[in-house]
Amino acid sequence: MTHATVDVMRPPYPTERGLDVYNTKLGMWVFLASEVMFFTALIGSYIILRFGAPGEWARPGIVLNIPVTAINTFLLICSSVTMVKAYATVADGEGHFFRLRPGARLSERLDFGLKFWMLATIVIGATFVSIQVYEYLHLVHRGLLPSGVREGSELAELVANGTLPAATMGLFGSSFYTMTGFHGFHVTCGVISMAYLYFTKTLRGKYSQQDYRGIETIGLYWHFVDLVWIILFTIVYLI
Repeated sequence: MTHATVDVMRPPYPTERGLDVYNTKLGMWVFLASEVMFFTALIGSYIILRFGAPGEWARPGIVLNIPVTAINTFLLICSSVTMVKAYATVADGEGHFFRLRPGARLSERLDFGLKFWMLATIVIGATFVSIQVYEYLHLVHRGLLPSGVREGSELAELVANGTLPAATMGLFGSSFYTMTGFHGFHVTCGVISMAYLYFTKTLRGKYSQQDYRGIETIGLYWHFVDLVWIILFTIVYLI
């Protein structure tokens, strides 16, 4: 007995096409709306604390490793590109890892599919989190704690000789770890979610051109955390 394939990405005939927002996608949009309010509160609090601080704010270039974080930011932006490629390939029904196109030019023969781009996104996201953990360990080693600067550390010497302001280092440390830590937690959740979908559905071929809701939904979340990081990197590391 033959069963017809149901295209769940589009409304059934004769229903007119609306906004293409199915329940899972709507739920993600509602969740992201709450996340916008959450990060807006964090960023707003940071701006108020920074410009209302009782003294000079620490220059980020002295405390933070901006070149390493810039590379990390580039990696996260690249992961957005691979996520777009994953969405595009599954929408075109290309759920394979990679294959060779016969008869094509050498530069066009290698054809990557959903499994490759999804795995690339997971690997890049995990790399971002790993570099952030390394950054935290390096900062703690130098003496930056959520409560301020550790006595006897490298940064404490900079505070003592006036290179860093003593009055605002506590605010600097607490705001830095709070904002970047919450974002890192969101990225970690995204990596875990994508890994779950990859091993339970993508590798088993459960996504098709007629049903790729999981890819689209996690893609919305991933683009959101990427956008938030660009904002955080700008106001925390560069300004």
